[in-house]
Amino acid sequence: MRENAESATREALADFLRRRRDALSPEVVGLQSGQRRRTPGLRRDEVARLANMSTTYYERLEQGRGPQPSAAILAGLASALRLTPDGRAYLYLLAGRTEPAVADPDGGVDPQLLSVMRAVAATSPAFVVDDLATVAAQNDLHSTLFGHVAGLPGWEGNMFWCWFGSGRWRRSVLNSAEHQEAIGRGYVGYLRVIVAERGYDPAAATLVADLRGASAEFSRMWDEHQVSSAPAPIVSVLDDRVGRLDFDYALMLGTRTRQRLFSLHAVPGTLTQQRLTRLSYVSGDAVSTYR
Repeated sequence: MRENAESATREALADFLRRRRDALSPEVVGLQSGQRRRTPGLRRDEVARLANMSTTYYERLEQGRGPQPSAAILAGLASALRLTPDGRAYLYLLAGRTEPAVADPDGGVDPQLLSVMRAVAATSPAFVVDDLATVAAQNDLHSTLFGHVAGLPGWEGNMFWCWFGSGRWRRSVLNSAEHQEAIGRGYVGYLRVIVAERGYDPAAATLVADLRGASAEFSRMWDEHQVSSAPAPIVSVLDDRVGRLDFDYALMLGTRTRQRLFSLHAVPGTLTQQRLTRLSYVSGDAVSTYR
């Protein structure tokens, strides 16, 4: 069964490469179309040259016989074949590799995530982070509860630093020490996934090194090498204005960027939602600005 699945994946990769090559005209990549071409697409040797690999290696990939392509090979193919972001992600998926994180080209906030953040602004504290979990935007409820951190210098606005480094996000946490340990471990496991997605690049390595230097707790948990798809969900905080608030997390991934949206939702059966409504007025405005 496993061999059949691997064979099907290899063939899918081969077919994808063939069809993308056939669909790409020579003019798009700066080549002359010429009069001796039998098809409108590129030749195998042209793709290989554009992708900086041997023609023999590329031919084997198209025949479903090649070895698992490296990340460098896949990056070359994605560039040579002018793949869309969706096509690039699909190429890495077929090859069994994790696509390297690509920062938003203009440094802005993902408009889809920003739209969702605005949609929940009256009921849920929410924030958007970049691909290294540094806060790029917050709604007013989140800023009111945890302080405005978007745009702060260095790691001061980083989600993991706010828990382990400065401790900004855990000063008012009511969870027991045991539960806080679980929350922290969830953060570290989630960072493990992010670092792997980024291919252990210098920025990710620097964040980990700085966290290790600032927090013995983080360093201990990091050495356990556990992984998690998201931070531990339920957290309880004490706000001086409205009292105890119990939250669960929801996580949304951007479809066009590597950014993520975290929104905090009231745990059912608690007074959290009523207290959040009151907080939106106590804070001075009804959650109308987005940073």
